[in-house]
Amino acid sequence: MVLRHAPQSVSLCWLRGGLYGGWLAGVGCLLATASLLGAEAQPAAPPNLLLDAQLRHVRREGEREWADFPEQPESNQFSVRFEVPEGTTWRTLRLRQVDVRQSWSVRLNDRELGSLVADENDQIRLLSIPPGTLRPEENELTIAQGTGSTAVDDIRVGAAELLELDAEEFLRQASLRVRIEDEHTGAPLPGRLTITDAAGVLQPVLAGRDERLAVRTGVVYCGDGEFEVNLPPGEWTLSAGRGFEYSLDTRVVTVSQGEVLPVTMTIRRQVSTPGWVACDPHVHTLTHSGHGDATVEERMLTIAGEGIELPIATDHNRHVDYEPFARQAGVRRWFTPVAGNEVTTPHGHFNIWPVLPEGTVPDHRTTDWRELFRSIQATPQVRVVILNHARDLHAGVRPFGTRFYHAGTGQLRDGRVLRANAMEVVNSGAIQTDPLRLVHDWMTQLNAGRAITPVGASDSHDVSRSIVGQGRTYIRVADDQADNVPVVEAATSLAQGRVLVSYGLLADLQVDDRFGPGEVVPAVGAEIACRLRVLGPAWSAVHTVRLYANGELLREQKLTANRAANSLEPGVLWSDLWQIPIPRHDVHLVLVALGPGVTGAHWKTARPYQPTDPRFEPHTLGISGAIWLDVDGDGRGTAAREIVARAWGLSGGDLSKLLEQLELAGVDAAVAAQAASWCAEAGVDLESAVARRSWQSRGATLRLGFERYLEGRTNPEGESPR
Repeated sequence: MVLRHAPQSVSLCWLRGGLYGGWLAGVGCLLATASLLGAEAQPAAPPNLLLDAQLRHVRREGEREWADFPEQPESNQFSVRFEVPEGTTWRTLRLRQVDVRQSWSVRLNDRELGSLVADENDQIRLLSIPPGTLRPEENELTIAQGTGSTAVDDIRVGAAELLELDAEEFLRQASLRVRIEDEHTGAPLPGRLTITDAAGVLQPVLAGRDERLAVRTGVVYCGDGEFEVNLPPGEWTLSAGRGFEYSLDTRVVTVSQGEVLPVTMTIRRQVSTPGWVACDPHVHTLTHSGHGDATVEERMLTIAGEGIELPIATDHNRHVDYEPFARQAGVRRWFTPVAGNEVTTPHGHFNIWPVLPEGTVPDHRTTDWRELFRSIQATPQVRVVILNHARDLHAGVRPFGTRFYHAGTGQLRDGRVLRANAMEVVNSGAIQTDPLRLVHDWMTQLNAGRAITPVGASDSHDVSRSIVGQGRTYIRVADDQADNVPVVEAATSLAQGRVLVSYGLLADLQVDDRFGPGEVVPAVGAEIACRLRVLGPAWSAVHTVRLYANGELLREQKLTANRAANSLEPGVLWSDLWQIPIPRHDVHLVLVALGPGVTGAHWKTARPYQPTDPRFEPHTLGISGAIWLDVDGDGRGTAAREIVARAWGLSGGDLSKLLEQLELAGVDAAVAAQAASWCAEAGVDLESAVARRSWQSRGATLRLGFERYLEGRTNPEGESPR
């Protein structure tokens, strides 16, 4: 592509032609002089040199990463050739990038200017051009994936132009003086301001050395609700929010050259959560973990700006206390910081809290889970141990991959014993292709007899790429005052399963109007009343509600837009009362709500971290903690595996007698799968002709459970990402 100077008598523009054909005027043309207009001219920005107006699909090699990209890219790199007019000085490269995950180098005439930002969000990138880089003859701009990564990365890049201003001068042309305030009180609030153009592309902004701000392309987090940022003149879309519980105020503003535009953004709390505190139990900083981009000072502002009341510091293999940093940033009144640790081992990652900041750190080098958990349990004050992202591959190990785990029964292999009392079912920084995969894993753990609490977390290392608190856990506490959350009570409550997991929705389940997650319901009579609610702000939605018993789908409701909006209660997207027949044995009930993914730049739901399929449908999720139905009247919830253990003892170890007892008891497929596992561990060959005739001659539910066990034993699944 070659661009040549085309002199004009009134305006200064750049004519574009060559490889892609056609021509486009530069976006920063000088239209006329003051004498021609007959009025005094306002200071104007110098013209821009447009290199390529289009976004180009680029992939270095391999099959496409995502199904929404064409099978074949336009090229394996972005490349454009151009000439510069004599007497001009170009100081900044401005371009647009979309869906960048890997390292991409930007070079001008074989000189590296920098790289694209490893961030999937649609955004503008500014790169400085060092003096002497441009030539008076032909120049070439190239953008290519770095040689250090072999991962497939489909990206779109282009809309490239040269600016005569340097990046700081370009961004200092105009200003916004912003106030984010509470609609009801008028008081300023910490929050997040997102700045895009009309197409939703995040725009660069500039702020001074203000310790109250955390600034990235198109995003400003403020600690006290009032701030000023610089940006180029133009028409911009502003969106202000404060995480899941708050409304979104969106407006379009036009700011002129040299103008300081005051803007007040008004938000209100839409999701009421009395008696619950919003916890993100998986939070990192660049300062203490060594990767990502959020310094510990910036992290304090993002926590306050997303409405997290109980953030857990979980930097890798060290105890960190956010208390002094929260006070220094002036945001301590918005949350109660908790010292924790992500114990990062070769065979799994575990978040532990609370810890003493000066306490002994667990041994993170061991690959022996028994030794690891001994070390964790020896850590003073620890009450919560969370198995993180169990389906992710780290250091060649996937804790819940087939090598170590049976997905149908939750049984661990290789002599492993899971001593955690919680596990992540949502990790918004490492979302799964199947958003319910980890939810089913958790319910299977309950069936296996492990008291495991579901957890939602962000695993955020960044200011904006992964949003802190996007995945979060609501914990039942007596005192939900943000700056005085009782930490020990919260940890105990979480360990008891008194939680709701949120990723853009809240799924609230109550039985008989008084029993909630983590509690046991005396199941008397023929039916129980299940009150279901799905909560969320006005910018989220719900389309599917599911009620599970022992992980088996009990009932599903597909919702139309009108059906979902059947509640006049603020923040309630849907509610209903379901009468459920009491089963013939103890079960745990779990409510799951699904909605469409958030596509707006203000809180965009991410693509999978380690995808297993090029097709992906983004979702929001809400998952309740488990409520146990006590059918046998012993005052507690009896897990599926314990039901099998009792029946096995009564059968004397005879497969036929065991199956007969289970069938008479009317057990579900989850109990049947545990029965198959128990028999196999006892030495019964379930695939022998005699055994097969025995279990295949039973009812459909028993057969399903045995088939599920055998399939999980022989069918490797999910071992490697694409």
